[in-house]
Amino acid sequence: MATENKNLSHYDKTTIPNAKPFRFGIVVSEWNENITEGLFDGAREALLDCGALPENVIRWNVPGSFELTFGCKKMLETLDVDAVIAIGSVIQGETKHFDFVCSATAQGIKDLNVKYDRPVIFCVLTDNNMQQAIERSGGKHGNKGTEAAIAAIKMVVLGG
Repeated sequence: MATENKNLSHYDKTTIPNAKPFRFGIVVSEWNENITEGLFDGAREALLDCGALPENVIRWNVPGSFELTFGCKKMLETLDVDAVIAIGSVIQGETKHFDFVCSATAQGIKDLNVKYDRPVIFCVLTDNNMQQAIERSGGKHGNKGTEAAIAAIKMVVLGG
């Protein structure tokens, strides 16, 4: 794997637009909380580091990754946010449940991006085991939450 020992979450702040004028929603799955809290921390810290005001980063929790689509949809419909980040973690088990949850969640977030004129960023880890999730939520591979926040800023600016 090309990313085996590489932290992909580093960014050059001078190349990122200032996030101060924007409002961001973050919908966080409570399932695998030890992972999703790390992802949330990474996303929030990156948004603030890039200029977002603390009061302009709004968090909602939902029970699991499957519920992220509905949470993001309600946030888009009820709050004045410029982008939403969907944070979740699904870890492979012994049944096909993993496949169904991952597929439905990805399709749901894609559908929101097609329907609404504001970006919804997919920050759902779909790992084979807990160690992989730990390594991607603040571990040796960085923090996918950080990467999602940078994507959110760039997509807001792209949407103009």
